[in-house]
Amino acid sequence: MTADVTNPWSAPVVRTPYGAVRGRYEDGVAVFRGIPYAAAPFGPRRFRPPVPPEPWDGVRDAGAFGPTAPKPPYSEAFERYLSDPVVPGDGCLNLNVWTPDPGAGARLPVLVWLHGGALTRGSSAVPVYDGRAFARDGVVLVSVNYRLGVEGYGLFPDAPANAGLRDQLAALTWVHESIEAFGGDPGRVTLAGQSAGAISTGALLAAPRARGLVRRAVLQSGPPEASDRDKVRRMVRRMAARLKVPATAEAFAAVDREQLLRAQAEVGRLSSPVLGGPAFGIVVDGDLVPGDPLEALAEGGAAPGVDLLTGWTRDEYRLWLVPGGLLERVDRLGAVALAGAMARCRCGHEVPRGYRALRPEAGTAEIVGQLVTDHLLRLPLHRLADGRADAAYVYEFAWPSLLPGLGACHALELGFVFDTGEAPESARLAGRGAPRGLADAMHGAWVRFATDGDPGWRRWDPTHPVQVFGDGEPHVSYGPRDRELALWTTDSKTTAPPASATATAATVADAEGPARAAELRAVVRRLRRTTGDRRY
Repeated sequence: MTADVTNPWSAPVVRTPYGAVRGRYEDGVAVFRGIPYAAAPFGPRRFRPPVPPEPWDGVRDAGAFGPTAPKPPYSEAFERYLSDPVVPGDGCLNLNVWTPDPGAGARLPVLVWLHGGALTRGSSAVPVYDGRAFARDGVVLVSVNYRLGVEGYGLFPDAPANAGLRDQLAALTWVHESIEAFGGDPGRVTLAGQSAGAISTGALLAAPRARGLVRRAVLQSGPPEASDRDKVRRMVRRMAARLKVPATAEAFAAVDREQLLRAQAEVGRLSSPVLGGPAFGIVVDGDLVPGDPLEALAEGGAAPGVDLLTGWTRDEYRLWLVPGGLLERVDRLGAVALAGAMARCRCGHEVPRGYRALRPEAGTAEIVGQLVTDHLLRLPLHRLADGRADAAYVYEFAWPSLLPGLGACHALELGFVFDTGEAPESARLAGRGAPRGLADAMHGAWVRFATDGDPGWRRWDPTHPVQVFGDGEPHVSYGPRDRELALWTTDSKTTAPPASATATAATVADAEGPARAAELRAVVRRLRRTTGDRRY
């Protein structure tokens, strides 16, 4: 590669295994967008594992983001807070590279970013994920698009499972083979993700086929997990019923893409982290995912030698409940909402009673939110850190948004991680005037971890050191969630939702009148639909 960074008319050119690409210099950083790492997954390749892209002659322009995977838009309530650009086109299996030194001799650390979005939304084109700050600080940043929703995570009898995860593995393989030409070191790759991207990161760490491709990993607000195959199948069957086609990959591949997205949006509208219900997810397939990723990583010795950084936000649940006024609705529903949370979390009454004793001033929505957050995130991430204590670091992001009601919600930390707080898209969650010093601290911790495996605080041990990024200086707190998590003992967990949920609804309704009764019974019906459990 030959290019003069001081010449504004110069453009960096790098050769990949499939052909040369021409990027751009932006603020002294070489940026390459929309590089294909696999062929377009449509036509005969729809619902199939990824295959390498066709090589090209000459120099391919890499100045603009490539096509994004098909996805439904966010609802109006969530669109207010979350950016999700759409770039049309078939070639959605592409990635982007930001590098300070696009040359084979630099051997810089690499961070590969997997976006979140519940495996149904999101892309590498979200402005919050701009990689210039990482490149500015000596880390090559790679961000990846992968198939979403039914295209990436539908479960069919006539197609391999986990197509989207296979895409991510193909991207990691591309990085291993190609990143040295962009200035990266293929032996110092950190795989990082948030939410669904963190779940994907955990699954790939546990995948035998990914061994040797990752040196370090960051899991933010998402644990290693495998979804129940029946829940994923239920999504496909409900879509098939709406589309009036068989629940097979062959039949779905013949359906117009937009029609498929509309059906997906309709059957998925009642799924949520709080209520659960059918949803797309990574499943154990006996191939790429041979077993439960959390068990493999925490107890089975998978990914030996891989350093781990993991964390959560203090008020994850507020992004799930604040849009659309759900926070206030949960507070109004009181006992019924709490019964639903116990069903979602498979726990008995003693767990929410313990939370109430620890937080006597909290409303129902906060109790429900923290209960679900601990069940989905903190408990498994604690278990993961306990199983890898020789190489794990844990943090909590606790700075509250400047916007009303959001607190330190899910995804708020990302503008600080990427140091993109000035972007309007970051302000959608954080508000205007987010603290500059907090971005320096959070981003700096990720840079240090990607560089040498040490983010700058004490490694996980029996004292449970957690680095807290909030108001004031970052500091270590010892076991800040231990009292709540200790309530989740084996004896306190149940194997089925409490049988008293319907009775609770009826009792409260009878006490509060007909209008209240109608609202509460509607919630019970929703619980039945989303969980598939008729005991509500």
